[in-house]
Amino acid sequence: MANSPQARKRAKQSEKRRSQNASQRSMVRTYIKRVHGAVETNDAEAAGAALAQAVPIIDKMVSKGIMHKNQAARQKSRLNKRVKALSAAG
Repeated sequence: MANSPQARKRAKQSEKRRSQNASQRSMVRTYIKRVHGAVETNDAEAAGAALAQAVPIIDKMVSKGIMHKNQAARQKSRLNKRVKALSAAG
């Protein structure tokens, strides 16, 4: 464990940030899973709505430094591809 006062404070801050980041990461994964779930049920309207909700959340995670911009771009691209394929098929 940290011995100096500033090291104790930094450890406390790190733990607080780690838990907040974990919560944010979990939230964005949930939004992504909602899109996948709507695609799996072949519901184009719900998939489009879920995608519209997920994209700004993913962008927000990039601005907060929780997700890398390329990872976010890849996730959005793949989700959009699946939703468009569903819309085109249906």
